[in-house]
Amino acid sequence: MPLRILMSFSQATLLSHRYRFWDLLYFMIPPLTIRCYNGLITTKGAEAMPTTYPTEFKVKTIRRYEKGESLKALSQELHISQSTLYQWRKEYCSIKTPNRTYTPAEFDAISRRLQKLEHHIEIIRRTGYLSSVPLQKKLATLEELYNHPDNPYSVHELCDALEVARGTFYNHIFRRADRSKYQEEQAQLMLKVKQVFDDSEQRFGAEKIRTVLANCNIHVSKKRISSIMQELGLYSVRTDAKKQFRRKQQSAKQNLLKREFSAEHPNQIWVSDITYFKVKSYWLYLCIILELYSRKIIGWRVSKHMSTHLVTATFKATFQERGSPQNLTFHSDRGRQYVSKTLTALFQQCGVKQSFSATARPLDNAVAETFFSSFKREEAYRKDYTSEQHFRRSVETYIQFYNEVRPHQTLNYKTPQAFEDAYKSVLSKSSV
Repeated sequence: MPLRILMSFSQATLLSHRYRFWDLLYFMIPPLTIRCYNGLITTKGAEAMPTTYPTEFKVKTIRRYEKGESLKALSQELHISQSTLYQWRKEYCSIKTPNRTYTPAEFDAISRRLQKLEHHIEIIRRTGYLSSVPLQKKLATLEELYNHPDNPYSVHELCDALEVARGTFYNHIFRRADRSKYQEEQAQLMLKVKQVFDDSEQRFGAEKIRTVLANCNIHVSKKRISSIMQELGLYSVRTDAKKQFRRKQQSAKQNLLKREFSAEHPNQIWVSDITYFKVKSYWLYLCIILELYSRKIIGWRVSKHMSTHLVTATFKATFQERGSPQNLTFHSDRGRQYVSKTLTALFQQCGVKQSFSATARPLDNAVAETFFSSFKREEAYRKDYTSEQHFRRSVETYIQFYNEVRPHQTLNYKTPQAFEDAYKSVLSKSSV
Protein backbone atom coordinates (compact mmCIF):
# COMPACT_ATOMS: atom_id res chain seq x y z
CA MET A 1 0.00 0.00 0.00
CA PRO A 2 1.47 3.39 -0.93
CA LEU A 3 2.54 5.51 1.99
CA ARG A 4 0.36 8.52 0.96
CA ILE A 5 -2.72 6.29 0.97
CA LEU A 6 -1.77 4.84 4.32
CA MET A 7 -1.34 8.26 5.85
CA SER A 8 -4.85 9.28 4.69
CA PHE A 9 -6.37 6.68 6.97
CA SER A 10 -7.17 7.54 10.52
CA GLN A 11 -5.60 5.54 13.35
CA ALA A 12 -9.00 4.26 14.33
CA THR A 13 -9.58 2.94 10.86
CA LEU A 14 -6.27 1.19 10.90
CA LEU A 15 -7.01 -0.36 14.27
CA SER A 16 -10.39 -1.54 13.06
CA HIS A 17 -8.66 -3.45 10.32
CA ARG A 18 -6.40 -4.88 13.02
CA TYR A 19 -3.28 -3.22 11.50
CA ARG A 20 -1.01 -1.17 13.59
CA PHE A 21 0.82 1.73 12.01
CA TRP A 22 4.30 0.42 12.89
CA ASP A 23 3.51 -3.01 11.47
CA LEU A 24 2.60 -1.46 8.13
CA LEU A 25 5.66 0.74 8.26
CA TYR A 26 7.76 -2.34 8.89
CA PHE A 27 6.45 -3.98 5.69
CA MET A 28 6.94 -0.88 3.54
CA ILE A 29 10.51 0.12 4.76
CA PRO A 30 13.48 -2.30 4.69
CA PRO A 31 14.08 -3.64 8.15
CA LEU A 32 16.58 -1.48 10.07
CA THR A 33 17.47 -1.68 13.71
CA ILE A 34 17.46 1.82 15.14
CA ARG A 35 19.91 2.49 17.99
CA CYS A 36 20.77 5.64 19.91
CA TYR A 37 24.21 6.14 21.43
CA ASN A 38 24.20 9.14 23.75
CA GLY A 39 22.05 11.16 21.39
CA LEU A 40 23.69 9.85 18.20
CA ILE A 41 21.36 7.67 16.09
CA THR A 42 22.96 4.85 14.09
CA THR A 43 21.37 1.88 12.33
CA LYS A 44 22.47 -1.70 12.53
CA GLY A 45 22.44 -3.29 9.11
CA ALA A 46 23.00 -0.05 7.28
CA GLU A 47 26.10 0.18 5.19
CA ALA A 48 26.58 3.91 5.57
CA MET A 49 27.90 4.49 9.11
CA PRO A 50 28.71 8.03 10.24
CA THR A 51 32.06 9.24 8.94
CA THR A 52 32.47 11.77 11.73
CA TYR A 53 31.46 11.66 15.40
CA PRO A 54 30.80 14.57 17.71
CA THR A 55 33.65 15.44 20.04
CA GLU A 56 31.33 15.08 23.03
CA PHE A 57 30.49 11.52 22.00
CA LYS A 58 34.22 10.68 21.63
CA VAL A 59 35.05 12.10 25.06
CA LYS A 60 32.15 10.25 26.74
CA THR A 61 33.28 6.99 25.13
CA ILE A 62 36.89 7.45 26.34
CA ARG A 63 35.65 8.32 29.84
CA ARG A 64 33.85 4.96 29.91
CA TYR A 65 37.16 3.35 28.95
CA GLU A 66 38.97 5.19 31.75
CA LYS A 67 36.38 3.88 34.24
CA GLY A 68 37.26 0.29 33.36
CA GLU A 69 35.36 -0.77 30.24
CA SER A 70 37.50 -2.46 27.61
CA LEU A 71 37.92 -1.10 24.11
CA LYS A 72 36.77 -4.44 22.72
CA ALA A 73 33.48 -4.29 24.59
CA LEU A 74 32.92 -0.67 23.57
CA SER A 75 33.67 -1.55 19.97
CA GLN A 76 31.08 -4.33 19.97
CA GLU A 77 28.45 -2.23 21.69
CA LEU A 78 28.86 0.91 19.65
CA HIS A 79 29.75 -0.82 16.38
CA ILE A 80 32.89 1.27 16.04
CA SER A 81 36.18 -0.26 14.98
CA GLN A 82 38.85 -0.77 17.62
CA SER A 83 41.39 1.16 15.55
CA THR A 84 39.09 4.21 15.73
CA LEU A 85 38.79 3.79 19.51
CA TYR A 86 42.55 3.52 19.82
CA GLN A 87 42.85 6.84 17.96
CA TRP A 88 40.31 8.41 20.29
CA ARG A 89 42.20 7.14 23.30
CA LYS A 90 45.34 8.75 21.95
CA GLU A 91 43.53 12.05 21.44
CA TYR A 92 41.26 12.30 24.47
CA CYS A 93 42.62 10.02 27.19
CA SER A 94 43.75 12.17 30.13
CA ILE A 95 47.29 11.89 31.53
CA LYS A 96 47.47 11.80 35.32
CA THR A 97 50.47 12.88 37.41
CA PRO A 98 50.79 13.10 41.20
CA ASN A 99 50.10 16.85 41.05
CA ARG A 100 47.80 17.32 38.09
CA THR A 101 45.78 15.70 35.32
CA TYR A 102 46.65 16.85 31.79
CA THR A 103 44.74 16.68 28.56
CA PRO A 104 46.62 15.20 25.60
CA ALA A 105 46.93 18.64 24.03
CA GLU A 106 48.40 20.11 27.22
CA PHE A 107 50.79 17.20 27.59
CA ASP A 108 51.95 17.53 23.97
CA ALA A 109 52.60 21.23 24.48
CA ILE A 110 54.64 20.53 27.60
CA SER A 111 56.60 17.82 25.80
CA ARG A 112 57.45 20.17 22.93
CA ARG A 113 58.56 22.86 25.37
CA LEU A 114 60.67 20.36 27.31
CA GLN A 115 62.35 19.16 24.12
CA LYS A 116 63.11 22.75 23.15
CA LEU A 117 64.67 23.48 26.54
CA GLU A 118 66.74 20.29 26.36
CA HIS A 119 68.07 21.43 23.00
CA HIS A 120 69.01 24.80 24.50
CA ILE A 121 70.91 23.12 27.33
CA GLU A 122 72.67 20.75 24.93
CA ILE A 123 73.78 23.69 22.76
CA ILE A 124 75.22 25.50 25.79
CA ARG A 125 77.12 22.41 26.92
CA ARG A 126 78.48 21.61 23.47
CA THR A 127 79.81 25.11 23.00
CA GLY A 128 81.78 24.73 26.22
CA TYR A 129 80.65 28.14 27.37
CA LEU A 130 80.16 27.14 31.01
CA SER A 131 83.60 25.57 31.25
CA SER A 132 85.16 28.79 29.94
CA VAL A 133 83.51 30.97 32.62
CA PRO A 134 85.83 31.52 35.63
CA LEU A 135 84.78 29.76 38.81
CA GLN A 136 84.72 32.97 40.85
CA LYS A 137 82.31 34.55 38.36
CA LYS A 138 80.03 31.51 38.60
CA LEU A 139 80.12 31.65 42.40
CA ALA A 140 79.30 35.36 42.41
CA THR A 141 76.31 34.78 40.11
CA LEU A 142 75.08 31.87 42.21
CA GLU A 143 75.44 33.90 45.39
CA GLU A 144 73.34 36.72 43.90
CA LEU A 145 70.56 34.32 42.86
CA TYR A 146 70.73 32.45 46.17
CA ASN A 147 70.33 35.61 48.27
CA HIS A 148 67.54 37.07 46.10
CA PRO A 149 64.28 37.37 48.13
CA ASP A 150 62.19 35.85 45.34
CA ASN A 151 64.58 32.98 44.64
CA PRO A 152 62.49 29.88 43.74
CA TYR A 153 65.46 27.58 43.13
CA SER A 154 67.19 25.14 45.42
CA VAL A 155 70.96 25.04 45.87
CA HIS A 156 71.05 21.79 43.91
CA GLU A 157 69.28 23.40 40.94
CA LEU A 158 71.51 26.48 41.00
CA CYS A 159 74.76 24.53 41.16
CA ASP A 160 73.69 21.98 38.58
CA ALA A 161 72.71 24.72 36.11
CA LEU A 162 76.16 26.39 36.20
CA GLU A 163 78.12 23.14 36.71
CA VAL A 164 79.49 24.05 40.12
CA ALA A 165 79.98 21.52 42.91
CA ARG A 166 77.64 22.15 45.84
CA GLY A 167 80.52 21.78 48.28
CA THR A 168 82.40 24.54 46.49
CA PHE A 169 79.35 26.80 46.64
CA TYR A 170 78.74 26.14 50.35
CA ASN A 171 82.40 26.84 51.03
CA HIS A 172 82.07 30.12 49.14
CA ILE A 173 78.93 31.18 51.04
CA PHE A 174 79.58 30.07 54.60
CA ARG A 175 83.35 30.42 54.92
CA ARG A 176 83.93 33.85 53.47
CA ALA A 177 84.52 35.28 56.89
CA ASP A 178 87.38 32.88 57.47
CA ARG A 179 88.73 33.19 53.97
CA SER A 180 91.83 35.23 54.84
CA LYS A 181 92.76 32.90 57.68
CA TYR A 182 92.25 29.85 55.41
CA GLN A 183 94.36 31.37 52.68
CA GLU A 184 97.18 32.01 55.13
CA GLU A 185 97.03 28.41 56.37
CA GLN A 186 96.93 27.18 52.79
CA ALA A 187 100.03 29.17 51.90
CA GLN A 188 101.91 27.73 54.89
CA LEU A 189 100.79 24.21 54.01
CA MET A 190 101.91 24.63 50.40
CA LEU A 191 105.40 25.57 51.61
CA LYS A 192 105.58 22.49 53.84
CA VAL A 193 104.35 20.18 51.06
CA LYS A 194 106.95 21.62 48.68
CA GLN A 195 109.67 21.18 51.30
CA VAL A 196 108.79 17.51 51.99
CA PHE A 197 108.58 16.84 48.25
CA ASP A 198 112.02 18.34 47.60
CA ASP A 199 113.57 16.55 50.59
CA SER A 200 112.44 13.23 49.12
CA GLU A 201 114.12 14.15 45.83
CA GLN A 202 110.72 14.12 44.14
CA ARG A 203 110.05 10.52 45.16
CA PHE A 204 107.11 11.02 47.54
CA GLY A 205 103.53 11.16 46.44
CA ALA A 206 100.53 12.59 48.32
CA GLU A 207 100.14 9.66 50.72
CA LYS A 208 103.78 9.64 51.85
CA ILE A 209 103.80 13.45 52.19
CA ARG A 210 100.67 13.17 54.35
CA THR A 211 102.44 10.62 56.55
CA VAL A 212 105.51 12.85 56.97
CA LEU A 213 103.36 15.86 57.88
CA ALA A 214 101.33 13.77 60.34
CA ASN A 215 104.55 12.82 62.12
CA CYS A 216 105.09 16.57 62.51
CA ASN A 217 101.58 17.01 64.01
CA ILE A 218 100.25 18.52 60.79
CA HIS A 219 97.15 16.53 59.96
CA VAL A 220 95.91 17.08 56.42
CA SER A 221 93.91 14.82 54.13
CA LYS A 222 95.54 13.08 51.18
CA LYS A 223 93.02 14.72 48.86
CA ARG A 224 94.05 18.20 49.96
CA ILE A 225 97.74 17.41 49.51
CA SER A 226 97.04 16.02 46.04
CA SER A 227 95.23 19.25 45.15
CA ILE A 228 98.19 21.31 46.37
CA MET A 229 100.66 19.18 44.43
CA GLN A 230 98.59 19.57 41.30
CA GLU A 231 98.39 23.33 41.81
CA LEU A 232 102.17 23.57 42.30
CA GLY A 233 102.91 21.20 39.42
CA LEU A 234 104.59 18.60 41.65
CA TYR A 235 104.62 15.07 40.21
CA SER A 236 106.37 12.15 41.82
CA VAL A 237 109.09 10.61 39.66
CA ARG A 238 107.51 7.25 40.39
CA THR A 239 104.35 8.30 38.58
CA ASP A 240 105.82 8.46 35.12
CA ALA A 241 109.19 6.79 35.65
CA LYS A 242 108.25 3.86 33.47
CA LYS A 243 106.85 6.18 30.80
CA GLN A 244 110.02 8.26 30.79
CA PHE A 245 112.15 5.12 30.61
CA ARG A 246 110.20 3.79 27.64
CA ARG A 247 110.38 7.18 25.99
CA LYS A 248 114.15 7.12 26.39
CA GLN A 249 114.26 3.64 24.91
CA GLN A 250 112.10 4.71 22.02
CA SER A 251 114.39 7.61 21.26
CA ALA A 252 117.31 5.19 21.20
CA LYS A 253 115.51 3.06 18.59
CA GLN A 254 115.78 5.57 15.77
CA ASN A 255 114.63 5.14 12.20
CA LEU A 256 117.88 5.85 10.36
CA LEU A 257 116.40 5.15 6.91
CA LYS A 258 113.25 7.29 7.15
CA ARG A 259 111.86 5.50 4.08
CA GLU A 260 114.93 6.36 2.00
CA PHE A 261 115.49 2.86 0.62
CA SER A 262 118.75 3.41 -1.22
CA ALA A 263 122.39 2.59 -0.63
CA GLU A 264 125.62 3.67 -2.28
CA HIS A 265 127.21 0.23 -2.26
CA PRO A 266 126.57 -3.37 -1.19
CA ASN A 267 126.68 -4.34 2.50
CA GLN A 268 125.91 -0.81 3.59
CA ILE A 269 122.29 -1.40 4.68
CA TRP A 270 120.55 -4.68 5.34
CA VAL A 271 116.79 -4.96 5.75
CA SER A 272 115.10 -7.80 7.62
CA ASP A 273 111.60 -9.01 8.47
CA ILE A 274 109.63 -12.14 9.40
CA THR A 275 106.50 -13.53 7.76
CA TYR A 276 104.47 -16.66 8.40
CA PHE A 277 102.64 -19.25 6.34
CA LYS A 278 100.38 -22.12 7.38
CA VAL A 279 101.38 -25.61 6.24
CA LYS A 280 98.95 -28.37 7.13
CA SER A 281 97.94 -27.69 10.74
CA TYR A 282 100.94 -25.65 11.86
CA TRP A 283 102.61 -22.33 11.09
CA LEU A 284 106.06 -21.83 9.59
CA TYR A 285 108.02 -18.59 9.96
CA LEU A 286 110.35 -17.21 7.30
CA CYS A 287 113.05 -14.70 8.24
CA ILE A 288 114.86 -12.93 5.40
CA ILE A 289 117.74 -10.45 5.12
CA LEU A 290 117.70 -8.23 2.04
CA GLU A 291 120.70 -6.28 0.79
CA LEU A 292 119.34 -2.81 0.05
CA TYR A 293 121.78 -1.79 -2.72
CA SER A 294 120.96 -4.69 -5.04
CA ARG A 295 117.64 -5.81 -3.48
CA LYS A 296 119.19 -9.29 -3.26
CA ILE A 297 118.03 -11.78 -0.65
CA ILE A 298 121.34 -12.63 1.03
CA GLY A 299 120.04 -14.63 3.98
CA TRP A 300 116.96 -16.59 4.97
CA ARG A 301 115.82 -19.24 7.43
CA VAL A 302 112.59 -21.18 8.11
CA SER A 303 111.49 -22.19 11.60
CA LYS A 304 108.44 -23.45 13.44
CA HIS A 305 109.00 -20.81 16.10
CA MET A 306 109.12 -17.03 15.74
CA SER A 307 111.90 -16.47 18.23
CA THR A 308 115.00 -14.35 18.73
CA HIS A 309 117.09 -17.39 17.78
CA LEU A 310 115.52 -17.34 14.31
CA VAL A 311 116.82 -13.79 13.73
CA THR A 312 120.22 -14.26 15.36
CA ALA A 313 120.90 -17.51 13.47
CA THR A 314 119.94 -15.88 10.15
CA PHE A 315 122.14 -12.85 10.84
CA LYS A 316 125.18 -14.85 12.02
CA ALA A 317 125.21 -17.05 8.93
CA THR A 318 124.69 -14.09 6.58
CA PHE A 319 127.24 -11.88 8.32
CA GLN A 320 129.90 -14.57 8.06
CA GLU A 321 129.06 -15.41 4.46
CA ARG A 322 129.26 -11.74 3.42
CA GLY A 323 132.71 -11.34 4.96
CA SER A 324 131.77 -9.53 8.19
CA PRO A 325 131.18 -6.13 6.56
CA GLN A 326 132.07 -2.95 8.45
CA ASN A 327 129.86 0.12 9.05
CA LEU A 328 126.75 -1.95 8.48
CA THR A 329 123.23 -0.69 9.28
CA PHE A 330 120.58 -3.28 10.06
CA HIS A 331 116.95 -2.10 9.61
CA SER A 332 113.83 -3.91 10.90
CA ASP A 333 110.53 -3.35 12.64
CA ARG A 334 110.12 -3.23 16.42
CA GLY A 335 109.15 -6.86 16.88
CA ARG A 336 110.31 -8.41 20.13
CA GLN A 337 112.78 -10.60 18.22
CA TYR A 338 114.56 -7.52 16.86
CA VAL A 339 114.59 -5.47 20.08
CA SER A 340 115.80 -8.33 22.30
CA LYS A 341 118.87 -7.87 24.44
CA THR A 342 120.50 -10.91 22.81
CA LEU A 343 120.32 -9.43 19.32
CA THR A 344 121.35 -5.97 20.53
CA ALA A 345 124.44 -7.44 22.22
CA LEU A 346 125.27 -9.37 19.04
CA PHE A 347 125.07 -6.21 16.93
CA GLN A 348 127.27 -4.31 19.37
CA GLN A 349 129.81 -7.10 19.18
CA CYS A 350 129.79 -6.97 15.37
CA GLY A 351 129.79 -3.17 15.19
CA VAL A 352 126.37 -3.03 13.52
CA LYS A 353 124.05 -0.02 13.89
CA GLN A 354 120.38 -0.77 14.33
CA SER A 355 117.54 1.10 12.64
CA PHE A 356 113.87 0.59 13.46
CA SER A 357 110.57 1.27 11.79
CA ALA A 358 108.10 3.36 13.73
CA THR A 359 105.43 1.46 15.65
CA ALA A 360 102.55 0.31 13.41
CA ARG A 361 104.20 1.78 10.31
CA PRO A 362 104.71 -1.09 7.82
CA LEU A 363 105.71 1.34 5.07
CA ASP A 364 108.87 2.10 7.07
CA ASN A 365 110.00 -1.40 6.08
CA ALA A 366 108.35 -1.46 2.67
CA VAL A 367 111.22 -3.24 0.84
CA ALA A 368 110.92 -6.40 2.95
CA GLU A 369 107.13 -6.25 2.88
CA THR A 370 107.21 -6.03 -0.93
CA PHE A 371 109.36 -9.14 -1.20
CA PHE A 372 107.02 -11.13 1.04
CA SER A 373 104.06 -10.00 -1.06
CA SER A 374 105.76 -11.15 -4.27
CA PHE A 375 106.76 -14.48 -2.72
CA LYS A 376 103.24 -15.30 -1.58
CA ARG A 377 101.52 -14.20 -4.79
CA GLU A 378 104.01 -15.76 -7.18
CA GLU A 379 104.92 -18.90 -5.22
CA ALA A 380 103.31 -19.81 -1.90
CA TYR A 381 99.64 -19.27 -2.81
CA ARG A 382 100.09 -21.45 -5.89
CA LYS A 383 101.39 -24.46 -3.96
CA ASP A 384 99.79 -27.05 -1.76
CA TYR A 385 102.55 -27.78 0.74
CA THR A 386 102.65 -31.23 2.25
CA SER A 387 105.47 -30.74 4.77
CA GLU A 388 108.01 -28.34 6.21
CA GLN A 389 110.64 -29.68 3.82
CA HIS A 390 108.37 -29.00 0.88
CA PHE A 391 107.98 -25.39 2.03
CA ARG A 392 111.74 -24.98 2.52
CA ARG A 393 112.48 -26.21 -1.02
CA SER A 394 109.84 -23.84 -2.37
CA VAL A 395 111.42 -20.87 -0.55
CA GLU A 396 114.89 -21.79 -1.77
CA THR A 397 113.70 -22.17 -5.37
CA TYR A 398 111.87 -18.85 -5.36
CA ILE A 399 114.73 -16.89 -3.78
CA GLN A 400 117.08 -18.23 -6.46
CA PHE A 401 114.53 -17.20 -9.10
CA TYR A 402 114.11 -13.78 -7.44
CA ASN A 403 117.84 -13.10 -7.27
CA GLU A 404 118.97 -14.47 -10.65
CA VAL A 405 116.00 -14.47 -13.06
CA ARG A 406 113.31 -11.99 -12.00
CA PRO A 407 113.93 -8.43 -13.31
CA HIS A 408 113.56 -5.70 -10.71
CA GLN A 409 111.94 -2.41 -11.64
CA THR A 410 114.01 -0.40 -9.16
CA LEU A 411 117.20 -1.79 -10.73
CA ASN A 412 116.24 -0.70 -14.26
CA TYR A 413 114.83 -4.19 -14.81
CA LYS A 414 118.09 -5.94 -13.97
CA THR A 415 118.15 -8.89 -11.64
CA PRO A 416 119.58 -8.34 -8.15
CA GLN A 417 122.46 -10.71 -8.88
CA ALA A 418 123.29 -8.95 -12.15
CA PHE A 419 123.13 -5.56 -10.45
CA GLU A 420 125.54 -6.66 -7.72
CA ASP A 421 127.89 -8.29 -10.26
CA ALA A 422 127.96 -5.05 -12.25
CA TYR A 423 129.08 -3.15 -9.15
CA LYS A 424 131.82 -5.69 -8.45
CA SER A 425 132.98 -5.45 -12.06
CA VAL A 426 133.23 -1.67 -11.89
CA LEU A 427 134.98 -1.88 -8.54
CA SER A 428 137.56 -4.38 -9.83
CA LYS A 429 138.32 -2.27 -12.91
CA SER A 430 138.78 0.86 -10.83
CA SER A 431 141.20 -0.89 -8.49
CA VAL A 432 143.44 -2.03 -11.34
